[in-house]
Amino acid sequence: MSRSSWTHRGLGRAGIGSALLMLLACGCAGTSKVVTTESLLREMTDLRALAAYPDPAFTCKQFSSYDRASVTPDDQEKWFANADWGQFIREEKVGGRTEHVMADMAGPGAIVRIWSANPKGTLRIYLDGEDTPEIECPMQDFLGGKLPWNPSPISGERSRGWNSYFPIPYAKHCKVTCDEKDFYYHLNYRTYPPNVRVTSFRVAASEAIEPASSGVAVELAADAQPISITGKPSWTTIDAGKSELVWESRSKTGTLTGLLFRFKDPTPPKVLRKVILHISFDGVETVICPVVDFFGAGPGSHAYRSLPCGVSSNGDMWCNWVMPFRRQAQIRIENSSDHPVELLAICRVSSDDAWRRRDMHFHAKTRIQRGVPSMPKIDWNYLTATGRGVFVGAAFSIANPVREWWGEGDEKIYVDGETFPSHFGTGTEDYFGYAWCCNVPFQHAYHNQPRCDGPYNYGHTTVNRWHILDKIPFEKSFKFDMELWHWNKETDVDMTVTAYWYAKPGATDGFPPLDPADLVVREIPPYVPPRTPGAIEGEEMTIVEKAGVAEPQNVWGTSNDAHLWWREGHKVGDQLVLSFQAPNAGTYEIIGRFVKAADYGVHQLHVNDAKAGEPIDFYHNGVIVSEEMRLGRFELRQGENRLTVEVVGANEKAVVKYMFGLDYLRLEAVQAGDRR
Repeated sequence: MSRSSWTHRGLGRAGIGSALLMLLACGCAGTSKVVTTESLLREMTDLRALAAYPDPAFTCKQFSSYDRASVTPDDQEKWFANADWGQFIREEKVGGRTEHVMADMAGPGAIVRIWSANPKGTLRIYLDGEDTPEIECPMQDFLGGKLPWNPSPISGERSRGWNSYFPIPYAKHCKVTCDEKDFYYHLNYRTYPPNVRVTSFRVAASEAIEPASSGVAVELAADAQPISITGKPSWTTIDAGKSELVWESRSKTGTLTGLLFRFKDPTPPKVLRKVILHISFDGVETVICPVVDFFGAGPGSHAYRSLPCGVSSNGDMWCNWVMPFRRQAQIRIENSSDHPVELLAICRVSSDDAWRRRDMHFHAKTRIQRGVPSMPKIDWNYLTATGRGVFVGAAFSIANPVREWWGEGDEKIYVDGETFPSHFGTGTEDYFGYAWCCNVPFQHAYHNQPRCDGPYNYGHTTVNRWHILDKIPFEKSFKFDMELWHWNKETDVDMTVTAYWYAKPGATDGFPPLDPADLVVREIPPYVPPRTPGAIEGEEMTIVEKAGVAEPQNVWGTSNDAHLWWREGHKVGDQLVLSFQAPNAGTYEIIGRFVKAADYGVHQLHVNDAKAGEPIDFYHNGVIVSEEMRLGRFELRQGENRLTVEVVGANEKAVVKYMFGLDYLRLEAVQAGDRR
């Protein structure tokens, strides 16, 4: 979209300047009851604001493409239904096009996050009942950080997940549509009380907003700064099975604004996991977490950086969470391992930042459950809390002993006694801001995947998400469940979650005490790809002759997790010649398994120049691994023999036409007299 089209409402340069003055006036008018684009932008990096109950108050809910078959947990099969794409509120005819309504909200309010796994089509956002969309652009441009007023990393793609955190306030009403339909989406939004004044977002004033959004983008992209260590550090030794008070407030009121922990080498991960952080505010212990989990990096403490916390490359673990207290604060470290540990604990405190009327205590608790079976599917609880507070994030780790995807399950968040969740997601990785079970680590100010061992989703994975602009207030109660929905129905996993929230004094939660037995880090052996017994792997055969490109490619479900992929630059009549070994001379039944896909061709196979049956059509609408195919009986030489693949045509439905994939051959010796 060109800049001229953004100013279609007729605000010239002078008008834009007036708009800037109006925005600044609304944000600084001395009242907390005015919400503007710029006031919301300021919230995006204001960690102090998280510690105060919102003023003006609001609720935060979510629209998504979750499977509408999920109606009640009384119907367990449908409760875990998984057709989580292409689901909308309704369809509308606008001119000659169909628009699929993703969200429809009565204001005053604000959009605070939009996510998709596969954004497509034109995104349209209608504000305050107007017939003309205020925002109309390709969804990939909006979510991909391509707009000057919505730049990266406010918006962008990471590990195949597309997120925009740019706030879109509206005074009266908001409707969001798209003219495509087969995609996944989340849309998180705030709703304010009717008496709150909200200044609706206007694209025509985008030049006035750009300096503020660019400033936020710079802050989000910058490395968050942990506490610096000055002077000679004072190390604390904590013997096995002991605990030590490592810090206590000197003033009656103040605010803890940062922590940094450094462990003296060598401290193995299995020992680190058993070092537990306890923090008390005003006589109540509100933080109980293994140290490595508290900092959002999970077992092994992999390096990453985000806005509220991270782990440096030297192993320092730090946070910038803001934690006010009225009378007293204490930090105690418990060593439940059987080895002594030496650590350095640095605290940053502001004694000038006294307890305020709307302030809340910071809470963080960890839940660990080992050996959870993958079936039946369950709603696994991240947090259940009572009282008045604000949910601000979760860090999750899983030990997965198989390569299959573990996170098909959706988040379900219930606020203040809701009987149906006001956040109902489309997949665990979608909640954490990535997509398609992508195992590529990433980092961002608001969401991260510091660790994914792989290959595929094998081994240990750690992810986190911080709710800053999309924080979720609650007046009475909060419940967060995440479905355990595993592709492998015959395995078990170890799961750990650390939940982060603020709450007024008197709040409670349902976290069980940490059991030292659960703090053991599950050891998962190095991944060994499964092989079919007796298989002569296609990707390991010697290429004697080829046209185009032939190379190994990883494909799920193949033997050794790979096949030989013949692609590009070949045509009808071209050949791929491979050599394979026979242990002895004799007659063999040759069995093959292949990959089929929409761009694969029709091929004639030969063994040592003898035709192997009729041509085989390897087309399939989607990638699959075939069943074993008996290619016939052949006289083989001891040692080297040859398989020739010749292109003879293509299915009329094929896309690229002539590709070929060999998973393996298998030889069965034919005994004398066997006439099968």
